[in-house]
Amino acid sequence: MKINNYNEMKTKISILFVLLTISVGYGQNSNLIGQLIETNKDSIGFLQIKTNSIFNSNQEISLLTLPKNSFNKFGFQFGYNKTELKTTSSFAKNKNAVAAINGGFFNMKNGGSVTYFEINDTVINRKKNQSPKKQLIDSLMNGAIIITKGSEIIIEPANSEQYYESSEQESAVLITGPLLLLNSEKTEIPDSKFVNNRHPRTCLCTSKKSIVLITIDGRQKEADGMNLIETQKFLLSIGCINAINLDGGGSTTMWTKNRGVVNSPSDKSGERAVANALLIMKKQHH
Repeated sequence: MKINNYNEMKTKISILFVLLTISVGYGQNSNLIGQLIETNKDSIGFLQIKTNSIFNSNQEISLLTLPKNSFNKFGFQFGYNKTELKTTSSFAKNKNAVAAINGGFFNMKNGGSVTYFEINDTVINRKKNQSPKKQLIDSLMNGAIIITKGSEIIIEPANSEQYYESSEQESAVLITGPLLLLNSEKTEIPDSKFVNNRHPRTCLCTSKKSIVLITIDGRQKEADGMNLIETQKFLLSIGCINAINLDGGGSTTMWTKNRGVVNSPSDKSGERAVANALLIMKKQHH
């Protein structure tokens, strides 16, 4: 297995070069995220894994880790457009972000999130009625990403739209799913092609000491992608406690300020335009 490594000192993103074998399901790697944090203490860690030893498949996995003790330096926010689709990198550059991953599920024809999305107590998009074909995916949207007033992240089972609309506790809410892990336990996921077939995946997880942004490439010779059951096992094996699935497939993108897009998006045309992206921001101290 090959793990890519490079340094991005300007934006305090340190990239690790470690050789290790991931054997999913046996817990040897539950401290992988911990090792990243120990190495990077108060900065963002980046790790890219290229291997053929996970689930007997070719995998290219990228991880960005933000230690919780560095929330005084970094925070989260969403880049978004209500109707127009834009690339993850353009959302990130527009906000002068340090790093980003693509966000939630969206309407490819008309733009906008197809799930509930709220910024600063203003509803940006409400849940859209999907075609029967997409209603099953709709039923999997059972989790929420909350950005607190202090720009920290919480992953939780989704409350109702009415609950979030009347609550003034959050600075942003995005409903997405499925929820993959809750309190270090795998959640039950309905049997469906979306769940069982291997695809590129974008995930967000919280561990004991950090927030982790993850892209799993797929639909390529070097990257088979994962089904969601495999994704759950992998996330549990690296130390995730709570984890949630974001839009995957051709949307799966990870970007950093000094390196641009660091994963391999599966669309032949490259990075896909999306409705929103999750950004890591450097806090401005006055």
